[in-house]
Amino acid sequence: MPRQARFKSESGLYHIMLRGINQQLIFKDVEDNMKFIETLKNYKIISGYKIYAYCLMGNHIHILLKAEKEGLEQIMKRIGGSYVYWYNWKYYRRGHLFQERFKSEPIFDEEHFATVLRYIHQNPGKAGLCKNLDEYKFSSYNEYINEIEINEKSGVVDADFTFEIISKDYFIEYNNESNGDECMDIKDSDFRLNDIDAKKVIQKISKCKNISEFQELEIKKRNRYLKNFKEKGLSIRQISRLTGISKGIVGKI
Repeated sequence: MPRQARFKSESGLYHIMLRGINQQLIFKDVEDNMKFIETLKNYKIISGYKIYAYCLMGNHIHILLKAEKEGLEQIMKRIGGSYVYWYNWKYYRRGHLFQERFKSEPIFDEEHFATVLRYIHQNPGKAGLCKNLDEYKFSSYNEYINEIEINEKSGVVDADFTFEIISKDYFIEYNNESNGDECMDIKDSDFRLNDIDAKKVIQKISKCKNISEFQELEIKKRNRYLKNFKEKGLSIRQISRLTGISKGIVGKI
């Protein structure tokens, strides 16, 4: 089947998503996350792009960028190729790391830009990985917060354009607002959380440190948690495997 042509952005602004092949983790530890962020920063000079938001989610990545000097395909080839080369070297592996081509959607206007930026920053919270956005260390949210505090450029993000659309005073409030934003993301039918992130969701919601603690929960409370896990995108098999509760029980919740 021929590949579908990408929609091009007249402004050069894109929301991009990369995901691991076969549900594989693309970030296994802090070093991996920091290496990818470093790669984003290093290729800005070579490829001439600007980064407005990013979030590394263990098995997938969201980036909001503007392509200026080079085209989007070339930019992502440089970023992805460099990281995969390093990752394969570190973990003594060969072959692809990312699933198929990266996904992209053009940004149409300033309102769309602000929505995508907020959506990217809220990803960890919606996945149950943190309660407050500033607790998550591998997104651009804290870079913006630091710039607000120290009033100077640092890190990967190019904050000037964002602060022309959203004032610095309003930035924190806007990014933490409850909303029904729907942007490009992984669909449950396409991809599930890997077990490491799934365990974090289970521990965050249930406060249980291990399977034994979860199995000792009162049944009504346990069932409420099981329903919540499913709503967060965990599969029945995954919930059963990580909690020790039978697939039959999980499926009936």
